[in-house]
Amino acid sequence: MRKLITIFAIPELRRKIFITLLFLVVYRIGYSIPLPMVDQIKLGKKVAEQSQGAMGQVLGLVSTFSGGNLSNATIFALGIMPYISASIILQLLAASGLSPYLERLRKEPNGQKKINEYTRYLTIPITIIQAIFWIRGLIMSEENGGWGIMAPGYDVGFNYWWFGFAAILTVTVGTMFMMWIGEQIDEYGIGNGISLIIMAGIIGRIPDATQSLLFDSVTGKLKESLRTLGGGTGDISFEKMLMMVVLFVAVVVAVIAITKGQRRIPTQSAKHVRGRRVYGGTRQFLPLKVNQAGVMPVIFASSLLIIPGVLFNLINTTTQAEWAGDLGANLTRGSGWLYNVLYIALIYFFCYFWTAITFNPKDMANNLKDYGSFIPGYRPGKSTADYLEKVLMRITYVGAAFLAVIAIIPTIASAELGIDPRIATFYGGTSLLITVSVCLDLVQKINSHLVMRNYPGLTED
Repeated sequence: MRKLITIFAIPELRRKIFITLLFLVVYRIGYSIPLPMVDQIKLGKKVAEQSQGAMGQVLGLVSTFSGGNLSNATIFALGIMPYISASIILQLLAASGLSPYLERLRKEPNGQKKINEYTRYLTIPITIIQAIFWIRGLIMSEENGGWGIMAPGYDVGFNYWWFGFAAILTVTVGTMFMMWIGEQIDEYGIGNGISLIIMAGIIGRIPDATQSLLFDSVTGKLKESLRTLGGGTGDISFEKMLMMVVLFVAVVVAVIAITKGQRRIPTQSAKHVRGRRVYGGTRQFLPLKVNQAGVMPVIFASSLLIIPGVLFNLINTTTQAEWAGDLGANLTRGSGWLYNVLYIALIYFFCYFWTAITFNPKDMANNLKDYGSFIPGYRPGKSTADYLEKVLMRITYVGAAFLAVIAIIPTIASAELGIDPRIATFYGGTSLLITVSVCLDLVQKINSHLVMRNYPGLTED
């Protein structure tokens, strides 16, 4: 309590926190405003029908990772995902050397600002393309492969095209506005704006998930199965609830430990004699994070695994091919061992891929050499770079294993405990990983403000 009072006693920090909360409130308001031309009752029925299929996975995944609300067709439906996609594309082009201009720009003092500007420009066409496909799928009739959920009066003649265009424009502007909110939080608030928006979207879904887990949807009372032992009722029971609580605590502790975990490589600075004084010669550490890739490998793996399931189900629907239906069913989240094996393999692949393009051992070795530092026992240059790469490969293996375990926890919990996959996702797995990581980053930024003003940090006694 004393530290909380200290935080709000600092005027600048208090202002940053209030500005951040204000922008998040604005985001949550837009998150709940539905598109007027969509029949929400029909949409709710369609989402309920598709919740366990491939399309339900797409809606749930995009909503989780973007802070959007596709299932209710709101003005912030696409969320911040187009901006994230544009940012990833430009980062890959710059880090992999596919674009020499971006690679050169990234190394300039103000180059990142220019890359951020290009990211905003690229977000616009990506948003428009995604909005066209999404709105088209919503308003087209079921005979033409759509959902046909346009409200009465909007689905006839000129109104159909005009309000379809208005819906695309509204969703596009909504994404641009969310991008602006994230940038305002970065500049005037505290924490990473985009990450906070995603976290706010995840946390905002937890009350509904908890209510559907604990309370009966018809009577609104606490489920009778919670007072029983054993799974005879086919619903959530006391021991299942207890296991979920233990699982939640264990995942939070593991995420904190791995996120904060580092492999410290000792470095020694060279001694410099100037006059009668000796400078340098100090011993320091080069920290390498165990989870160097963050949550990006899980996002990439989840997104990529959705595509085969959707394609095989589409082939089964159009050609009535049983083999395609079987493959589509096996490649659906929570369907069995095939999905989990492919999921883990893709997480390992993207962990090494993302680490390779974001961390260059050769550049790090050159930087150490330029600053007059070296790793004891290794010559500056190629020998140091080879050693850093070897260490990085080893700790990336551990980080990938951690991400793989965290990612499949909801699938295992859903299959073994008989819990709705949409509910299990919030109490373990990627959603919890994102939430805890953003909270740790926020605590670190608040700590920096406190320490800068000679106050003890939040984690200090």
